[in-house]
Amino acid sequence: MTMSATASIAPPAIGPYQLPNRVILAPMAGVTDRPFRQLCRRLGAGLVVGEMVTSDPSLWHTRKSRLRMDHSGEPGPRSVQIAGGDAEMLAEAARLNVERGAQIIDINMGCPAKKVCNKAAGSALLRDERLVAEILHAVVAAVDVPVTLKIRTGWCERSRNGVRVARLAEDAGIRALAVHGRTRDQRYSGQAEYDTIAAIKASVSLPVFANGDIDSPARAAEVLDYTGADAVMVGRGAQGNPWIFREIDHFLRTGETPSAPSRAEQHAVMHDHLEALHAFYGEVMGVRIARKHIGWYLSTRDDAPAQRKRFNALETPDAQQRFVDELFCRTGCPATDGISAA
Repeated sequence: MTMSATASIAPPAIGPYQLPNRVILAPMAGVTDRPFRQLCRRLGAGLVVGEMVTSDPSLWHTRKSRLRMDHSGEPGPRSVQIAGGDAEMLAEAARLNVERGAQIIDINMGCPAKKVCNKAAGSALLRDERLVAEILHAVVAAVDVPVTLKIRTGWCERSRNGVRVARLAEDAGIRALAVHGRTRDQRYSGQAEYDTIAAIKASVSLPVFANGDIDSPARAAEVLDYTGADAVMVGRGAQGNPWIFREIDHFLRTGETPSAPSRAEQHAVMHDHLEALHAFYGEVMGVRIARKHIGWYLSTRDDAPAQRKRFNALETPDAQQRFVDELFCRTGCPATDGISAA
């Protein structure tokens, strides 16, 4: 497929929701909270998906769950991901989340974490195709909003059943399918493979989103060309680099590599991100959560270990903001080099 052909492909729709482009923020527990979702959407993500929420409503009273389910002030469509291994419980969780404002329900069958798989949820479900079908039919029947699904290519190399699961999803009425190009056994090691994603796209008519190692505009275009997928879903590639969404979108539309964000924009984005984290989580928790996010922004610097150590020692919002200001001050500061957006 040529670049002009890639540029001419329209963004996909999920039910009644026409996406503005072909770049989606993947759901990541502990990462895609409301401040990060809003930032990525502002910087070009065509759709953002919230952090995984347990399907057990008895656990929703915790502060962590309440924050994960907070979508106040977010523009639509609001996509909420649920996880669990019981069809009835997942259906009820879907209904309750729709009552709380979810406009798309996403089912997690891709998480490789042991604490999730040990409860027969996440990617562990891929080992039981009968249960997969039961869950998909139950959730689709429970709500009147689009239901999407995120999977891996299979449980392990010997049971790469992504194509069969994709067909089950289409039969159940799933409206879009995201596929991470690794098995559960791989977790995040090695390299993503896209042959299975291409086979899935060829076997179903619903929109397919390619996920795994999408870390640059060029890689996004290559993966779309190779798989025929309708969009790319960016996960770890967005950590510390929220500009990646507009960069990919620009490249897909024009074939041109966009300019990197200016120092002034990098400064403003980090400042605003910190401010949003402190406001959303409160001062104490906000300071802690900010450490990993700023650590990702710092990761491309030659002095990243020293700067992360310095930032992690800071204990107040004001001190964290002063640190970011010093990174970008013009003269007389120990950290005058900009932060790469790559």
